[in-house]
Amino acid sequence: MATGSSTTQISLASEVTEGAISFDRLMQITDDFSKEREIGAGALGTVYKGIIDGGGVIAVKRHVGNAIGTHNRAEHKAKVQSLMEKNHENVARLLAFCYENRNEVRKRNGRNYSHHVVESLLCYEYLPKGSLHKNLFGDLATIFDWNARFKIIKGICEGVRFLHKSCPPILHLDLKPQNVLFDDNMVPKITDFTYSRLLGEKETRMITKSSLGSVGYKAPEYLDHGEISTRTDIYSLGLMILEIATREKNCPNADRQSARDYVKKVKAEWTNHERILTEYPDLPQGCRDQLNACIEIGLKCVNLNQNKRLKIVEIVNKLNGH
Repeated sequence: MATGSSTTQISLASEVTEGAISFDRLMQITDDFSKEREIGAGALGTVYKGIIDGGGVIAVKRHVGNAIGTHNRAEHKAKVQSLMEKNHENVARLLAFCYENRNEVRKRNGRNYSHHVVESLLCYEYLPKGSLHKNLFGDLATIFDWNARFKIIKGICEGVRFLHKSCPPILHLDLKPQNVLFDDNMVPKITDFTYSRLLGEKETRMITKSSLGSVGYKAPEYLDHGEISTRTDIYSLGLMILEIATREKNCPNADRQSARDYVKKVKAEWTNHERILTEYPDLPQGCRDQLNACIEIGLKCVNLNQNKRLKIVEIVNKLNGH
């Protein structure tokens, strides 16, 4: 972790009790969740820049509605506290959480009434260099060099391995380029654990929250049966590996949530080696072999038969040439 990030964590620690920080304090450091402090937004909530004492900066995600789904408070707290204990170069540090019931006074038909609100927020280390999505496909579009992209693929896979091999194992369940952010040194870090689950003793869980995950990155067994496991993350990871390797974006829509058209296109265009030679005529053979290996790994990860997908340890070993 960078020195600045460590200093911020230490500064925040005095305000956190068993992982929790008050909603009032988060309002204060985000300037009452002002528009000027927004640094990201999505269907599940908005991310704000929080400035704490001494000038330290954190990212505060304020969730919309009941974004944590069927979690009760105890399960949510256990998940967050487990994540806060983790420390890995390729996983964004979770610094604190807030889960508070409060009443708001609202006006209807000229009369005031009390409205019950559940506030759910997560505080992360601040990562200033933007998302993988923006750097690969968006306005930033800085990641062109193969060596840089291969390093990013390896970093993300190391982060997933750390989560899956934690005790208990942690399922991210929303792996996508928007949820990988870069620090000052362009080290990729997996972030946004809104949907994450602790796996527990069983290797597979069944859930009913149909909106879990993002369109185009959901594994078919989840879409069809509500089944989640480490293999669910592997499917999403495989799609990201293909996107980074080919620099071609998976463009899903609400009617085609499984990304099968994208997978078919990659398989048709990138597995005969001609496309690689055309796109990278000057790429050294060793790098070309890495690119071929990443495409092969990605395609194995998105196998419709979840039992035929690679395990995360196998993926890391292959990337390291073992």
